[in-house]
Amino acid sequence: MNLIITTLKSACDYFKKELQDTYDEAELIQIRQIAFFHFFGWSRTDLVFNQDDIVSEENTKKIIELIAVLKTNKPLAQIIGEWEFYGLDFKVNEHTLIPRPETEELIQLIVNENNDVEDCNILDIGTGTGCIAIALKSEMEEANVTAFDISEEALKIAVENAKHNNLNVTFNQVNILDWKNQKLAKKYNIIVSNPPYIPEKERSLMHQNVLEFEPDLALFVDNEEPLIFYETIAVFALKNLKTDGKLYFEINENYGQATKKLVIDKGFKNVCILKDINGKDRIVKAIL
Repeated sequence: MNLIITTLKSACDYFKKELQDTYDEAELIQIRQIAFFHFFGWSRTDLVFNQDDIVSEENTKKIIELIAVLKTNKPLAQIIGEWEFYGLDFKVNEHTLIPRPETEELIQLIVNENNDVEDCNILDIGTGTGCIAIALKSEMEEANVTAFDISEEALKIAVENAKHNNLNVTFNQVNILDWKNQKLAKKYNIIVSNPPYIPEKERSLMHQNVLEFEPDLALFVDNEEPLIFYETIAVFALKNLKTDGKLYFEINENYGQATKKLVIDKGFKNVCILKDINGKDRIVKAIL
């Protein structure tokens, strides 16, 4: 066993050799850095400047076991049980989507456009891990933040994440498809959602680590109604946003124009599509 891995350099080389057919190079480097730091305390600096450091037989065994699990396509976030998002740590499991970096752009947009709003009430619909609601609360400390999700198991994780980050967010179990016509006692300045938006017909295009390990409930919609959540939430927002309140959606890049048209047809103004850092249609925003 020690002939396979003896030093940090040989550990890195072995990790790459065993997983290069499973992950692309950039993803592999990121996975290795995060995993090695989480399990062994080896920093990026160690991996560059301390390549001759000896790796123990115990840690060699752990690396081989980790590689075996990664070969099953299980996401690293679920292996370690947590993931960083917007500078905060979030617990994740099989009941929640793993927070994506493109969603950080949605957070930053909302913060930049609304940080001076007084008595700001924010509602996040389909919260999952709570990453959007919690990140917004971390930046907009005076805001009152509420989050909905249909999944009881996801909400348990979201509540844990809020407590872990010492942030006060109210979580409620709600199936928004049943709440389309609900009018709440309190109106919101901001309603935001990153809802399920992948049509079933695109399932074959998804990576196996998503299909096998992340919840279908948070990912897929019927082929015949790909915008069902956007339509439902837009109607809900008409009743529950304040005048000049703002609606923010993270969207399927293939349905940008259709989502924009839907929101305009519902009566919202200043509707626009924003691209993410990769140039893909990612956000639709509007004002009531």
